[in-house]
Amino acid sequence: MKRTRLLLPALFLSLTIQAQPPAKQPLTLWYKKPATQWVEALPIGNGRLGGMVFGGITTDHIQFNEATLWTGEPRDYQREGAAQYLPQIRQLLADGKQAEAEKLAQEHFMGRQSNEADYPQKKAAWFNRVRALADTKGSPAAVAFDDRSWKTMDVPTPDGWEKMGNEGLDGAVWFRTTVTIPEAWIGKDMLLDMGRIRDQDFTYLNGELIGSDEGIAKNRRYTIPATKLHAGKNQLAIQVINLYDKGGFIGIKTSQPTFVVYPVGQQPTDGVPLSRPFRYWIQDNNPPASPRYQADYQPFGDLWLTVKRQEQATNYRRELDLTTALSRVTYQVNGVRFTREYLTSAPDQVMAIHLTASKSGQLSFDATLNSPHQGASVRKIDNQTIALSVQVKNGALRGESLLRIQTQKGQISVSGTKLVVSGADEATLYLTAGTNFKNFKDVSGDPALLSQQPLQTLRNKPFAAIRTTHVQEYQSYFNSLSLDLGHSPNEQLPTDERLQRFDQSSDPALIALYVQYGRYLLISSSRPGRNGVPAGPANLQGIWNDLLTPPWGSKYTTNINLEMNYWPAEMLNLSACHEPMFNAIDELAKEGRKTARAHYNARGWVLHHNTDLWRGTAPINASNHGIWVSGGAWVSHHLWEHYRYTQDQAFLQNRAYPIMREAARFFVDFLVKDPKTGWLISTPSNSPEHGGLVAGPTMDHQIIRDLFKNCIAASERLKTDAAFRDTLKTMYSQIAPNQIGKHGQLQEWLQDVDDPKDTHRHVSHLWGVHPGTDITWDETPDLMKAARQSLLERGDEGTGWSLAWKINFWARFRDGNHAYTMLKLLFRPAISPEGMTGGGSYPNLFDAHPPFQIDGNFGGASGIAEMILQSQGETIDLLPALPAELPTGNINGICAQGGFVLNIRWQAGHLSGVDITSKAGQPCVLRYGDKQLSLTTEKGKTYRLNGDLKVL
Repeated sequence: MKRTRLLLPALFLSLTIQAQPPAKQPLTLWYKKPATQWVEALPIGNGRLGGMVFGGITTDHIQFNEATLWTGEPRDYQREGAAQYLPQIRQLLADGKQAEAEKLAQEHFMGRQSNEADYPQKKAAWFNRVRALADTKGSPAAVAFDDRSWKTMDVPTPDGWEKMGNEGLDGAVWFRTTVTIPEAWIGKDMLLDMGRIRDQDFTYLNGELIGSDEGIAKNRRYTIPATKLHAGKNQLAIQVINLYDKGGFIGIKTSQPTFVVYPVGQQPTDGVPLSRPFRYWIQDNNPPASPRYQADYQPFGDLWLTVKRQEQATNYRRELDLTTALSRVTYQVNGVRFTREYLTSAPDQVMAIHLTASKSGQLSFDATLNSPHQGASVRKIDNQTIALSVQVKNGALRGESLLRIQTQKGQISVSGTKLVVSGADEATLYLTAGTNFKNFKDVSGDPALLSQQPLQTLRNKPFAAIRTTHVQEYQSYFNSLSLDLGHSPNEQLPTDERLQRFDQSSDPALIALYVQYGRYLLISSSRPGRNGVPAGPANLQGIWNDLLTPPWGSKYTTNINLEMNYWPAEMLNLSACHEPMFNAIDELAKEGRKTARAHYNARGWVLHHNTDLWRGTAPINASNHGIWVSGGAWVSHHLWEHYRYTQDQAFLQNRAYPIMREAARFFVDFLVKDPKTGWLISTPSNSPEHGGLVAGPTMDHQIIRDLFKNCIAASERLKTDAAFRDTLKTMYSQIAPNQIGKHGQLQEWLQDVDDPKDTHRHVSHLWGVHPGTDITWDETPDLMKAARQSLLERGDEGTGWSLAWKINFWARFRDGNHAYTMLKLLFRPAISPEGMTGGGSYPNLFDAHPPFQIDGNFGGASGIAEMILQSQGETIDLLPALPAELPTGNINGICAQGGFVLNIRWQAGHLSGVDITSKAGQPCVLRYGDKQLSLTTEKGKTYRLNGDLKVL
């Protein structure tokens, strides 16, 4: 492609830099009814405190979190002595004995679990006691056992019995029901089908044990001899043992009925059903703490408002204003307008709920606190304040939350542990929370002090002042970028209705809203620490979680998900929100040195595919996916990207490069020569989370090359470590290269074994396309075509975060229309009129894996930005993948590597103008189609160009 190249001196233009006003369009999520489930509630947060606002009328619910409340405790995660097995694992893989390598690695190479040393003895003692029915009067298996006092539960429970009002329940639970056998079936052997059970069952019929099994993947289908049955009602009793995670009857993915009894040789459809619901009794909910590789992020508690005499409400509206980070609920009752406003302030470290009415004396309500944590307690502090205390089960962390109410007029009292407000004109609730966490090695903090301090400073501060301070601080982040992609009548509809219509009608403003919502979520879940209060990075669900056993522990999955959370940070002008991730990397490097030494006998530091509050870095779960060595190298990529965007030399020298260098040092020791090809390869590892334990996955080599390349560039800029730089240069050229396979695809592994029909959600071997720069149109067009072929074969469908990554891929392929196709899938309602679907978006725009994972929100925002601007190479590419559906728009404040901030305008699918501000005085190369312009810039100056890249 022929390009026009213009060279202009820096002095050609000197404009005063002015803040661009945000585009005038509604940046509000809103709904016509309260939330009835968690993924309909609206999130608020200040980086440490998070809340989910349901907005009910007579009963309002705000579920809340505090970022440092996790299970577990400080400990070492590495398994000392694991490195002695490394040569044997490598040899087994080299010999093609994958199963043997995985078995050996599972037995000797995985990280240490909590409580693993004495757990077998404790479990055996507990198990024997519950099986012996110690402290139990009579046997629940007996036909004559009286179960009339037991509660009932609907089965199956696909999401665990926790969703049936038993959050946090582990242990031994008995169930009883009956089955009525027809007279005609007497004399026949029967089959009892109960689907899958978490995790172990002992099943009795008419007092006799007829079957027992263990494991969630096993369908419980037991044969009942004819002699064990009689016509009429037969008594069924099941003791279910569940030691961690979800429990109960979870059904089975089949069209065949379960919870039936039918004759052997016939079909389940011919069977008679078990009587439902089942009666149940919790025999023992305190099993010994199960060994866990890593900790889980925890909910803190729930705030409930019970409002009196407001059943007949009209004109209801629930909303979240992204421009102010304020959530509101408004409605009318008998001509009185009621308003609730919700915020979570970072400056004041408090969640506040402000209630007003259009007529005096109309506010009367009760406020209560509770928590899903076993043993949580609420107590009175004074006539305006109550306190909630929680202790994480089998963990080191405890927390305290204070709720105080202030009113104008009216009365406040405490009834038991309930705050009661009567006849007020206005009321403000202040909620605080703190834990004893100080850092990943220190749990000596005072949660009471952390929850008390904010309330002390707010005693004489009116809500209006808190609101003003909150909005100003929030907007110091949010107002750095505005985006207008066009408008349609749909933007006047409620957000959930817009989602339902997006696939069939144009709604460009919803795309802009989604980008800004992603920025809102990042600001709300990842802020720099304040006043010594620790700030952690956004986890798998940001800071929002309502479950004691959340999906994947709501941890930090480092083979894509943690990093995806921060893809928008630099480009979408939220660089400061990257800081909590950098703090975590500092800590991970410390723990990663221990893992590198214990598991690989290597210098430097390593991070495998997951981490948690305690900064575990060792391999976890199963050897077929848990041994993945490139997490440290990938998070180091974020350090380099921050430098590239900010040009902060001090950050590079004092913080980024030392961590990057030690991550590279690990691979200097770790990489070995492949005996077949002579290339340096990564072994053992895997291509997340696909194909098992292997030698030489493509993704590893792309990430390692990226790390070496960035370390070389950093050392050159810092004029340091020449010898180490030479080592990296030598090894860089010897690392196994990207390969094109027999189907024209980019190979995922050393061997050409890719299956064109494979639709796995991970597309790890395309890392070099995005977020990496190993494969580009400018440098490696053939590899780019092969990567595109791989993505075509993998298909468009996927889970939420996978769809988001594919948007970024298609943007890098410069195919904006295909990227838009993926965007429509990402916006697909996860809760449709027909029920649940696959990946997409929940009514509150949370990303659906499903279940909820926030990385898809951040990855989706990044992908939309990549359609408008890319700067991964030597040029800043304008509108590289603009889809036909977004012909007109503008964005102000988008950032490019090199320290540049751009305002971009386009009409009828063509660039109409661009302003570029240089924050660091670096050279700039702009490209739009076949036009290219080189600028020598000066720090602080803005350069204004038209659509032909000519000076205005």
